[in-house]
Amino acid sequence: MTAGGLTTVGGEALAADEVVWVTQAGGPAWLADTGLALDADGFVAVDEFLRSSDPRVFAAGDVAAYTRRPLEKAGVFAVRMGMPLADNLRRAARGEPLRAYRPQRRWLALISTGDRHAVASRGPIGFAGDWVWRWKDSIDRRFMRRFGEFPAMAAPPAASVAKVSLTADEAQQAISAVAMRCGGCGAKVGATVLSRALGALRPVERDDVVIGLHAPDDAAVVRVPPGMAMVHTVDFFRAFIDDPWVFGKIAANHALGDIYAMGGEPQSATAIVTVPPGLEAKVEELLFQMMSGAIDVLNAANCALVGGHTGEGKELALGFAVNGLVDAAMATVLRKGGLRPGDALLLTKPIGTGTLFAAQARATSVPGFRGRWIDAALDSMVASNRAGAQVLLQHGATACTDLTGFGLLGHLVEMTRPSAVDAEIDLSALPVLAGAEACVAAGIASSLAPANVRLRRALRNQAEFVDHPRYALLFDPQTAGGLLAGVPAARAPACVDALRAAGYPQTAVIGRILPAGDALEPVLLRD
Repeated sequence: MTAGGLTTVGGEALAADEVVWVTQAGGPAWLADTGLALDADGFVAVDEFLRSSDPRVFAAGDVAAYTRRPLEKAGVFAVRMGMPLADNLRRAARGEPLRAYRPQRRWLALISTGDRHAVASRGPIGFAGDWVWRWKDSIDRRFMRRFGEFPAMAAPPAASVAKVSLTADEAQQAISAVAMRCGGCGAKVGATVLSRALGALRPVERDDVVIGLHAPDDAAVVRVPPGMAMVHTVDFFRAFIDDPWVFGKIAANHALGDIYAMGGEPQSATAIVTVPPGLEAKVEELLFQMMSGAIDVLNAANCALVGGHTGEGKELALGFAVNGLVDAAMATVLRKGGLRPGDALLLTKPIGTGTLFAAQARATSVPGFRGRWIDAALDSMVASNRAGAQVLLQHGATACTDLTGFGLLGHLVEMTRPSAVDAEIDLSALPVLAGAEACVAAGIASSLAPANVRLRRALRNQAEFVDHPRYALLFDPQTAGGLLAGVPAARAPACVDALRAAGYPQTAVIGRILPAGDALEPVLLRD
């Protein structure tokens, strides 16, 4: 195409005063690699439930080809598919019957020609004009204002609740959502909400779980297999991300970390949940999403969810009391106090989650803050320590702990004290999450970091390294962090290779264990 016409593939020049290029929509090329059934134009073929040939995959909007009857690639269909799609995604997750989407037969199409002029059609009727453009502009602006201008929220009237146009059940829910909340057992989540939210969960079945989640009894009953001993732990914290499903995965992973750090295998878990008060439907959906994420992690660990407790609180929070199994003879139990001089000190995951999520709340305080930093941190937190613990055991680990709230230095001191050894940390060798150094350089610290900083007395020559870009990360509290372990130096290279192959690509030797010196808390630094 040139300014004065067209040139064909054969080289022929065709003069033209104006050239109009008319095309039709086509599906993106990558859809061909998905394995989903596509229509002749390359769009995802969906049935009346907006479900593709894979029942786990739904599609809506221009990318979808509604097989019940041809639909134009018009925005009206893309917009109105949204609610049925969201409803059917929830229903599919709960195992409920799906609802059919019923597209309208006629619709108004308004197309701007780019010169404050527009054409319109509805069925067989068509019209055009500047007034049509003004009409379209008014509709578009009104639609967009819905996403930027919100009505003021009035305080709920104290004496006129009965005048609100709600059903009796809706009115009762609205009243209970804003009324004074009780304490004690009055703060529990209602039985109906709880049974609906948890009824669709399918925890892994174990032969040693006699009475589990879906039994009506007051407590679970779990057998201890012969030759095994039980290891118990509990972890609990409030939500720090908006996605309840991902938060559920992280909370379960974090709680399992203590079992893996001891060289144990998880057996059963009970949940401790706090949810903000609200309408029953919202509380039910929140519980279901959060516990679905947790169940994914627990089931993958062959850990049966056997019960729990829910209550109301100002903030969403989740934790688990986890039971694990270890060899009763303690032959394979990893403890903090087994470090020996000459051991290499290994860390399986990068650090920096505390400062990154503190920075997320005020991202403008960090020059060049990137959302992908948070994505990478979440990926690290949902990575299980299970395989890492198995590799460490296979390579003769002498001591182990998982990195959590007390930060790298705090947990290392917990290992050096009972082991009666010194440790040397190589700051330049620390695996660090992307963006963590930028966040600490901007002065962003987790609320627990100041308490962790008090442990700086454990550093024999810390004054030399205060200005190091990774120094502050020694005190950074971690959520679902990696494993910190001592491994015989001769076996460390093979252990690092095996850990990286097992899914911990940033595993590193971060220091070494030395004989005890004279310092109160014997930890050294080097760069």
